[in-house]
This record gives sequence, C-alpha cells and structure tokens, in this order.
Amino acid sequence: MQSPSFLPDPSTLPLREIHLPESVGWWPPAPGWWLLPALLLLGLAAAWYGRHLYRRRKYSAISMARKELAGIRSRYAADRDAGRCVRSVSGLLRRVSISVFPRSESAGLTGDEWVAFLLSGNRQQASGNLGRSLLEAPYRPQVAHEEVESLIGFCSDWIESVARDSRKVTQ
Repeated sequence: MQSPSFLPDPSTLPLREIHLPESVGWWPPAPGWWLLPALLLLGLAAAWYGRHLYRRRKYSAISMARKELAGIRSRYAADRDAGRCVRSVSGLLRRVSISVFPRSESAGLTGDEWVAFLLSGNRQQASGNLGRSLLEAPYRPQVAHEEVESLIGFCSDWIESVARDSRKVTQ
C-alpha cells in the first residue's frame, strides 16, 4: 500500500536514532531508603528513652522508700508508737516490692509466701523470728522495742539490697 500524497516520504525525514534513558543509579536513594534509617534511629531513641524512664521510675521508688523509712524512724523516735511503726514498715515493704518487681511476683503474696519473697534471692539473711514478727507484729497490741528496731533494720537492708540488685540487672 502506498502512502497518501500529502504525507512526506519517511525516508526523507530528518529523524535520529531512538535514545533510551540512562539506567537508574544507586545514588541518590529513593525516599523509602531515606525513611528506613530515620525510622531505625527513631526506634532506637524510643527504646533508650523507655529504658531510661523504667530505670528512673525504679530508682525513684527506692529513693522515696529511703526517705519514707527515715520518716518512719523519726516518728518512732518521737512518739514510740510501736504498732504504727510496724504497720508503716510493713506497708512500705509492700509498696516497694510492687513498685520495683512485677506485680505478678509480689502483689498477691500473703503470709509465709510474703515472708519467703522478702527473704528470697539472697537479698537478706534473716532468722525465722523476723519473718514471724513481720507477719504478726502489726496485729499485736504490744511490740517490743528491739523487735521494732530489728524490723526497721531489716526494711532498710532489704531496700538497699533491692537497689543493688536492680542496678546489676539494668546495667
């Protein structure tokens, strides 16, 4: 078939060879590759910040427990109310354990299980009498001065041992 007369002959047209575009280079990377390191850095920063907050909460619970124990000691020295002092020490131990350890580990413990938890993990070497005192003293009408002092000492030692243990774990 012949081309119509009003169209020029294609062989006479000044056409050039078809040039393909250059192949895609590796630089600069596509926007998704820029986003990947940014997300990675953001994830690392979030993980660091989360760990920082966790450690800060743990250590603040311990520092607040130290301050509260000092207040309990000073109140006991001032008014010699052994019952209130022993109840305060018992409550402080419970709050510290719930703040520092997972709730499932310590929140539901009572009686001998609670005492075993406090004496576990080589945190404290104490006699069974101290455990009995911790369980029974808050409910007795009269508590000996030596018993109160030993419970305060136990609480102080336990808080310090928990602080040492938690530093080892988080470092």
